[in-house]
Amino acid sequence: MTALTLSTAAAPGLRADAIVIGVAKGAKGPVVAPGAEAVDKAYDGRLAGVLETLGASGAEGEVTKLPAPSGFKAPLVLAVGLGPVPEKDADYDTEALRKAAGVAARALTGSKKAAFALPLTDAADAAAIGEGALLGAYSFDAYKDTGKDPKEKNGKAPLAEVALLGGKPRDKAYKAAVERAVAVCEELNRARDLVNTPPNDLNPESFAAIAQAAAKEHGIKVQVLDVKALEKGGYGGILGVGAGSAAGPRLVKLSYTSSKAKKHLAFVGKGITYDSGGISLKPAGHNETMKCDMSGAAAVFAAVVAAARLGLEVNVTGWLALAENMPSGTATRPGDVLRMYSGKTVEVLNTDAEGRLVLADALWAASQEKPDAIVDVATLTGAMVLALGNRTFGIMGNDDAFRTALHEAAEEVGEPAWPMPMPEHLRKGMDSPTADIANMGERMGGGLVAGLFLREFVGEGITWAHLDIAGPAFNEGGPFGYTPKGGTGSGVRTLVRLAELTASGDLG
Repeated sequence: MTALTLSTAAAPGLRADAIVIGVAKGAKGPVVAPGAEAVDKAYDGRLAGVLETLGASGAEGEVTKLPAPSGFKAPLVLAVGLGPVPEKDADYDTEALRKAAGVAARALTGSKKAAFALPLTDAADAAAIGEGALLGAYSFDAYKDTGKDPKEKNGKAPLAEVALLGGKPRDKAYKAAVERAVAVCEELNRARDLVNTPPNDLNPESFAAIAQAAAKEHGIKVQVLDVKALEKGGYGGILGVGAGSAAGPRLVKLSYTSSKAKKHLAFVGKGITYDSGGISLKPAGHNETMKCDMSGAAAVFAAVVAAARLGLEVNVTGWLALAENMPSGTATRPGDVLRMYSGKTVEVLNTDAEGRLVLADALWAASQEKPDAIVDVATLTGAMVLALGNRTFGIMGNDDAFRTALHEAAEEVGEPAWPMPMPEHLRKGMDSPTADIANMGERMGGGLVAGLFLREFVGEGITWAHLDIAGPAFNEGGPFGYTPKGGTGSGVRTLVRLAELTASGDLG
């Protein structure tokens, strides 16, 4: 991954391929942002005018390249848009810095080193810029024949090194901010890799093996339940979903513990390594990207490893409910009844509503340990995408205060989210004449119905929330900010922030 360093060097004398500066959108034209004073001085204070002549406005996501001034050791200045100039006496928003750094990192693909001279007033700014650069430089090219180094992107490697100008290498807060950014972004990018891996190479067994290797490396206890163990334990939901595939399902439990922990969080992730819809087969045009249906499990996996790497003083258990949903002579049929791990029976009306079935078993398993809170993460419903679009995930839960705290944590780290209700009248639509509950209810409000279904499998008295990341988990459009095309790692930073707040006792 891209190296990240703090630097007190002055921009003119730093050897790099480019100097990155910020430009904001002012009322009368572009405004050079703090951090770029040395560059502006070298242009005799006329840098804003030069940028405007080149067509720059300071709009978010905008990139303008110009030759570096005489005397600079770097040959290029890259001006990246920050959006509107902040209100008087206000600092630049950390998410604006994060996005700008991501745009710059993408624009500098193929460069060995870049100096980022963006607005940096404290350690939080350093963290945001660092995160944006590390996430923006991400690329997934394992399956491309570039003719060169397999790590290279279209013949060009990702930006190799970022130096944060204005940083304080000897300051504990700054050093901690950079170390945190590296740990979180490395694990988030690992989640992206998993989401992007084709389903012929990532199935429940291979996913479990990857989790085992990471757990061993970072001192995390791991337990993998294979088909025989799942059958012995009575995990009817996971087994029912995986019944049609030659690749058997798995339930992976990752346990990070801290000797100083006072709280215990459980994260549960939907891990459908490929979703054909099963017997209720998806139509053409709806299954080409279904390798991403394990994004929830990837997020949980990454968050647990990140918590371990950061040494957070909270116990975090991750549950990865892994299965491949395929049609075959052994597949679960619409009309079948499954007996879940909790003992409840579920009439399967649609085999394409499979994520809630694997999550139900994992939620009940997590509940047996009586954690202080459970959060599940899943690419669960198209209905949530219709409601909130492709960049925002929905949050539901059985505790309004906890749901609000999760929403605030998500917004703080730059993950757009929105609290959603769980109307009780929708529960009746899942009544079944045959079983305790059906896996489908009313079509309208389908995302909310799914949340109500999951709630049935959360242990009594346990605080729980559900993140439906169906929209933002996989970006089918072009890259933007620090978000690449393909797997995004949605949910990872929210889970890590929740763990940090829980460890510090600052959870609202």
